[in-house]
This record gives sequence, C-alpha cells and structure tokens, in this order.
Amino acid sequence: MFTTIRSRLILIAVLVLVSVYNLLPREQTIRVRTATGAMKDTVITIIPPNKGLDLKGGMHLGLELDESERVSTDRARDIDLALTILRKRIDEFGVAEPLIQKVGDSRIVVELAGIDDPNRAKAIVQQSAFLEFKITDETAALENVLPAMDRVIRRLGLDAGGTTTDGGRPSAVQALLGGTDSVTADSAGQDTTTVANDLLVRGTLAGLISTSGFVPGEYLVPETAYPRVDSLLRIPDVRRLLPRDLEFRWNFQPTSVGVQSYRFLYVLQKDASMNGEHLIDAQAGLDQVTNGPIVTFELDRTGGRRFGRLTQAHVGDYMAILLDNRVQGQPPVIQSRIDRRGQITLDGRSITEARDLALTLKAGALPVPLKIVEEFQVKASLGEDSKRAGITAGLVGMILVVLIMIAYYHMAGAVAVLALTFYLLFTMGGLAAINATLTLPGLAGLVLSIGIAVDANVLIFERIREELALGKTVRLAIDEGFAHAMSAIVDSNISTILTAMFLFQFGTGPVKGFAVTLIMGIIASMVTAIFVTRTFFMIWLDRKPAMTTLSI
Repeated sequence: MFTTIRSRLILIAVLVLVSVYNLLPREQTIRVRTATGAMKDTVITIIPPNKGLDLKGGMHLGLELDESERVSTDRARDIDLALTILRKRIDEFGVAEPLIQKVGDSRIVVELAGIDDPNRAKAIVQQSAFLEFKITDETAALENVLPAMDRVIRRLGLDAGGTTTDGGRPSAVQALLGGTDSVTADSAGQDTTTVANDLLVRGTLAGLISTSGFVPGEYLVPETAYPRVDSLLRIPDVRRLLPRDLEFRWNFQPTSVGVQSYRFLYVLQKDASMNGEHLIDAQAGLDQVTNGPIVTFELDRTGGRRFGRLTQAHVGDYMAILLDNRVQGQPPVIQSRIDRRGQITLDGRSITEARDLALTLKAGALPVPLKIVEEFQVKASLGEDSKRAGITAGLVGMILVVLIMIAYYHMAGAVAVLALTFYLLFTMGGLAAINATLTLPGLAGLVLSIGIAVDANVLIFERIREELALGKTVRLAIDEGFAHAMSAIVDSNISTILTAMFLFQFGTGPVKGFAVTLIMGIIASMVTAIFVTRTFFMIWLDRKPAMTTLSI
C-alpha cells in the first residue's frame, strides 16, 4: 500500500487539506448576558489552535462554599474535595491548561483559557450534581391536608388584620405574594393586591394546586403562580401539616399543557430513596425511540445492591430522579428490579446539556454548593515583550536548523527542511483537531519535537551515507538507509511517547499541555521523516533515474 508516487502524493494532499481545514478561522454563535440581564446571540471568530492563559487570557472565577444551601461540617475537607471534583469536571469539559487552586482556607480560584461560552462554564463549575432517587407519594397526603393548609394561610392573613396592620404594613400573606395596599403589578401583569385578596377568598393553595392525573404525588401549578406557591409551602406552619416522611420538590423547568404553562410539583417519600454517591460512570446519548437526549448511568456493586432493593420493594410505583433537588422529567414507573444501570431522560434539553450533566455526574457531586464571589476576564500573563522574545528565539532556532541541515547535507538537507514545513502543518492541524490549548510549555514541547524530527532525518541520512560508502547505487542506498534507520527511529519515538503519556496521565495543567504537544509533534515527525521525506526522494529518483551520485 502506498508503494507508488501517485498514491503517496494523494495521502499527503489529504493530510495537508485536513490540517489546513482544522486551522481555518471559524465563527461560533454563543449566548451572552447583556448589562440589563437579557440574553442575546453573539458571533465570535475562533482561530485554532486555542491559546492558553499565558498567551491569550481567559475567565477568572472566585468560588466559595454556599452554606445557605447545605451546611458544611468540615470546611477544610469540603474545600479540598470540591477542588478535586472541579479538576475532574473541567478536564472532562475540554478546557486544557486550566488554573485551579485553593486560595487561603475558604476560596477556590478557577482560570479558564479562551472560554467561548462563559455561561456554560459557570453552570458546570457551580452545579452540585447531587443525584437522588425517590419514590412518589401514593397516599394523596397533599390533597388531604390542602384544606388545613388554606386555613392556616387565612388565619395568618386574619391575624394580620385581614389586609394590613400597624398603620398600613402588608399582611403576612400579602408580603409573601408581593402585595401591598397600593395597586401594583407582578411579572404577569396582574394586580397583586387583587390576587392576594382573591386567594384569601377561594383558598390560596387549593385554587392553585391540582393533581396531574398521570402520576401519584404529581401536581400542576400555573407557572405564573409557581413562586407564590413555593413561598407559601415554605411557611413553617404550612409545611408542618405534611407528614414528616414526605417532602416537596419541583420540576426543573415548566411544561406547556395546551396554551398554559405549568410547573410540576411532586410529593416524595424521604425514606424510600438513595443518592448517587455510588455512581461510577455516566454517558450522554439519544433515546432510540424518541431521539431525545438521555444520560445513562452505572453504579458500583454496593450502589447496585441498594438500588436493586429499593426498586424491588416498589415495583409498580413511580420513582422521581432528582438532580440538585429538582425533578428531572416525569417520574418513570418501576417495572422490575433495577440493579446497577439506569437512565435519566432529559425532555426539552439539548444533547450538549446532556453531555454536561454526564460529565458533572461522573466527576462527582460537590459536598456543598459553590457560589461565585468573583468573576472577570484576565489578560495574557505573558507580556508582549515576552511573547516577541519567544517568537524571535524560535525563529532564530529554526533558521539555524535550516542552515545547518542544508550546509551539512546539501540537497538532502533541503528535502528535510521541506519535510519540516509539512511537519509543522500536521502538528498544528492535529492540535487544532483535538481542541488542544497551546501555552508556553506546549510551545516548548513543539520545539523539542522539531529537534526529534530533525534527529530522525539525521539518522536516515547518515545511514544512506554509509550505504553509499559501501559502493551501493543511489537507489539501493536510499532504500537501505530508510529500511535500516527505521527501527532506531521507531524505538526512540515510541519510548518518548510513552514517557509523555505518563506525564499526561499523572501531570496537571502545564505539564499536560507539554505532554500533548510533544506526543502530537512526535507522531507528525514520524510521518514526515518516514513517509514524506521518502516520497520526496522517490520523486527525485524518478526524475533522475540515471543518477550515480547523491548530494548528501
């Protein structure tokens, strides 16, 4: 295969076209938040490969534990655990060369190079990814206590004087509903005072909560009333009326029923549940029936046994899947015992969101949610002078390599220099194809691989010289030179790649960037030294078949 000049030139042309295509600037549409808080689409131009923080800059995030959500019992341990989980998430997210470090005892600093979608990055960093499985209530407990809850709410309103007390202060219910004595309008354009009075008359919760008729423990609440109902259910006297072994949870997003938009409310059993602490893998995909995004997950053996016992005890019941206390989709019915593998259906979401969920689940749940306390763009840490000096040093080095190769190996050296240009193109195209981030350590790996590429040519040329010294013909000397130098080139490059793979596996940040660039450069150098340079020699011999001496 690839024994003819034509087939070799076709393959080289394909590699060149693929590399050039990967290096072409491309436009990408992202959603950004304006100063007014609104979201708008913005088109940006991306020039591959990505540049790191030291070359381009990026996003800076300062994170702290959000103990308003869950109280931390061991802050030092939770910060360290959050640091480990964030590193796993960001590696999966595809941001190379991130800076993730602990500052002091309570803050984590994350710097992400060249982020194109800041909102997506922030969502991945902040998402707790706390996965739970809970059985829905089948006793209609909420329906039974709704009248009593309404009486409590009306009593709170009456205790406050029906409408206002203390010279015009809003009643407790009105304060929850956002109402005052003056006529104001809520986000739906409704008169909040009128709404508050209407709710007091017709039963605040009974008029807003209705059973869905599909799943036990599932209720419908108009989306416009969702914040008000949630506030009312949080009143301690109201919440106390629901049995202690039950709890309220909302769906993660509204659902359209006809022309109306509703939010699903679920009453779930506290005891019949388990969390995702035993999750070992999660993968995003598409459902074969609906073609909608899903996330399949796998539990370890201990988690599989617990999950199996839970599902076996509730065959025929409905199980809600929660992520960060929000129900994901409609709860499925348990048809049989489920052990280690399950599936989360993400209705109304994109495959990108499914992938983000899978990677956050796989990285693990944060011990305590994180809040962003700092957010700004950082400039390149290398100054223009440093970058110019680096470019100058690289160019001087390249020129010296070219001059030495041509001066020492004559025409063969010029062939090697021409092959080096293909090497640079293939290396940069390969880095762009895998979405690698180029930083200063990465550039060091690139320069090192250039030396390795030249070294491969030196081995070949020296072997050709030896064959010519033995009196062999030019064609035979070239064939023997490539054949005998092959083992030394392959052995040395493979050993270097193995070392770089260990650096990539166990290193972090800049060390990984150095390893990635070095591996890609070595692969490209082997292709150019063994294949491209050989093709050029074949063309040379084809044009001068009677050649008796070689300029080498």
